[in-house]
Amino acid sequence: MNKKIKQISFDDIANHTGIREYIHAANNNLKVKGYTEHGIRHVTYVAKTAANILRELGYSDRECELAAIAGWTHDIGNAVNRKHHGITAADMMFTLLNDMEMPPSEIAVIIGALGHHEDDIGMPVSPVSAALLIADKSDSHRSRVRDYATQTYSEDIHDRTNLAIKKNKLTICKDKKRIRQIISMDSGSSVLEYLQIYLQRVLLSERAAKFLDCHFELVINGVIINQRKRESEPELEKNEKEVSAE
Repeated sequence: MNKKIKQISFDDIANHTGIREYIHAANNNLKVKGYTEHGIRHVTYVAKTAANILRELGYSDRECELAAIAGWTHDIGNAVNRKHHGITAADMMFTLLNDMEMPPSEIAVIIGALGHHEDDIGMPVSPVSAALLIADKSDSHRSRVRDYATQTYSEDIHDRTNLAIKKNKLTICKDKKRIRQIISMDSGSSVLEYLQIYLQRVLLSERAAKFLDCHFELVINGVIINQRKRESEPELEKNEKEVSAE
């Protein structure tokens, strides 16, 4: 007898008690190891932003939902270990989604995106994967620093850089096929420190944007950091839409 298949929704995943427990466990493990926040706030941002990226670029509603599912589950492998957590997350989600009777074709999209999202081995292998990469790598902000409201300076470069980021948004100008990450930093850190820890993420975002037939620009304090040619200070276009989720 053939196994039944179901269309699993994002709500099914977001309300899954086991997955939420894995997210909490992953976040707690990373807290012990000194990493920034990787809990419900982070995965909610990544899920919504990944879906918004594909939606703004004209992908189907189902592809947008799969991107949201990938965004919500991408870090659960940290419940096991930080090393290769994307591959671990893919293994975990294969079992969970298979038990939930999701179609194998959709499971393949999800686990492929999860298995390719880590900084050191990441690369876009599908539109869902590309959207996940951009959404995940764009989440740098003072709200990711644990107990950030009580901190004004940190000796840790990751916390110090995130504390300096007052605003961070992701926009898409579909007509110009441009995806922008626009950051406003104060003097608590510097562009050099940002690139020191996030350069690989910028390069992955460029690669992911190219996969989506777009180009990626990183704008910090009004300057395009990765521009190929000299341009004037960037301004938002009338049809440039913010896709990052608060």
